[in-house]
Amino acid sequence: MARAPNTSKRNSEPDPAVLWHKEPGGRVLCDLCAHRCRILPGRAGVCQVRVNQDGELKTLVLNRLIAAHLDPIEKKPFFHFYPGSFSLSIATVGCNFRCAFCQNWQISQHVREHGSFPGDVTAPEEVVATAVKGDCSSISYTYTEPTIFFETCESVGLLARERGLKNNFVTNGYLTPEAAKRAAAFLDAANVDLKGFDDARYRKVCGATLKGVLEGLEALLANGVWVEVTTLVVPGLNDSEAELRAIARHLKGLSPDIPWHVSRFHPDYKMTGGKATPLATLRMAHGLGKEEGLTFVYTGNVPGDDSENTYCPNCAKMVVGRVGFRLTALNLRDGRCAACGARIAGRF
Repeated sequence: MARAPNTSKRNSEPDPAVLWHKEPGGRVLCDLCAHRCRILPGRAGVCQVRVNQDGELKTLVLNRLIAAHLDPIEKKPFFHFYPGSFSLSIATVGCNFRCAFCQNWQISQHVREHGSFPGDVTAPEEVVATAVKGDCSSISYTYTEPTIFFETCESVGLLARERGLKNNFVTNGYLTPEAAKRAAAFLDAANVDLKGFDDARYRKVCGATLKGVLEGLEALLANGVWVEVTTLVVPGLNDSEAELRAIARHLKGLSPDIPWHVSRFHPDYKMTGGKATPLATLRMAHGLGKEEGLTFVYTGNVPGDDSENTYCPNCAKMVVGRVGFRLTALNLRDGRCAACGARIAGRF
């Protein structure tokens, strides 16, 4: 599916969007993400890919894929969602956040940086056929923010379900309860980036609110989606013991079985002057998560660390061993520990 991208600014007519309603004066209110943009005719929302065209909300990125790759599911990262399987990862350009430390800024921030909409129009049938041919268990909507290309996710996801494939989001969590409810028709899992626990910093660094992320996370759980959470631990930004403990405590309050990935930051985008996260900081975060009662806490972006592995909470035997994105052991039987029979939370 790899092709040279089409980089014209408006190389096709916009397509109808979902989850919005009309307001007086030709304005529309987008109900897709927690920004709930009120958009005047001829203008775009915060994501820059949803526009008001003559009083109708349209999307500029329907099925316009900027990336399509076969990935290990552990790369997303999902550790309790069909471990050892492969997933077809797809994305369009655009994002409703503007994180200064974005690791995929070349495509997530492309519209803001360049004002164009690159990508190849790819039919949902072709996406699903590629996933089946690649022996994938799922399709991942990732790299950028799947919420803003919801129409693509939905059309691909429903078809994928018919072919026996699972679907997952790698998301900033900023979707509305309405979007989470609609997504439940095709969505099986979501890894939510919880970038900290300070609202003022969320507003400054990401252009969003902490409340919107937490509400989106809760909406996904309420609709039966399997949820894992990732926190990219950035030195000097969100790495204090108090903030990491607050995240762990909040997740425990939702469910002690939510896997929490504390991942190493590498300088990128607008934050290239700092250093990678010290391993000691990640181990501190891991310890705090355990202290606060989370059953599964993992370190990320440090291949070979013991905290990549999954251990049975009943007998402490290793049930899944990992080095980076590669499995070294899989001691599960129908979602249960092979040693003691205890059920392990997740989708297996």
